[in-house]
Amino acid sequence: MLQLIATLHTFGLNVADRARTKLTSEPETGSETIEKVLWAVAVIAIVGIVVVAVRNYVTDKSGEITGGP
Repeated sequence: MLQLIATLHTFGLNVADRARTKLTSEPETGSETIEKVLWAVAVIAIVGIVVVAVRNYVTDKSGEITGGP
C-alpha cells in the first residue's frame, strides 16, 4: 500500500515539475498543460477513493473471518 502511495506521490511531483517547466518556457501552451495537470489530479483522487474503499472492504471482511464484531 505504501509503495502505491509513494508511486502516486512521485507521479504527481513529476507532473507538477513538468507543468512548471512548460509554463515558464512556453506561456502560450499553458492552458493545455494545466488541463493535463487537472486530469492527473482527478485520476489520483479517483485512485485514492478506490484504495480507501478496498481497504475498508478488506478490513470489514477480515473482521468477519476472525469472528470480530
